[in-house]
Amino acid sequence: MCDYSLHAVATRPAQVGETIVTTTFRGTSTRGFASERDLSVAVCLLPGTELAFADNVRYDNRWIWTRTVNSRVGKFGKVDPHIPDRHHDAIEFPDGNYVLVTQLVEGQRATVLQLPVTQPLGEKIEQPAVEQHTTQTPTTRLPIG
Repeated sequence: MCDYSLHAVATRPAQVGETIVTTTFRGTSTRGFASERDLSVAVCLLPGTELAFADNVRYDNRWIWTRTVNSRVGKFGKVDPHIPDRHHDAIEFPDGNYVLVTQLVEGQRATVLQLPVTQPLGEKIEQPAVEQHTTQTPTTRLPIG
């Protein structure tokens, strides 16, 4: 999916194996992913899409300072979807931390490793009747702006 503020930008879905790059889209103040071949078209990711970055991930923090996440892999998802009119697209890292996509430093390259499995309409997947007890641990977010 592409964030709410990219409604006026041309978009297309991500493809497994392609290299995408973080960019700010013309006419917006929003950052997102685009193809290396066409930076004017936003590449939209489905929640659960797995990415491998070329380097440790860098993001903007407090105006001119940037921070680095000591990870090169992440999973695309949404944060705080119940809050309207704000950025929700985020990358979750193996340690449970999130960074909003719009905060990612421009020019970072990532390869789309895997797209989430999607179920064709009308098909029902049988769920096992096994009850599992899990303990949820709180997730930590990195500082945002």
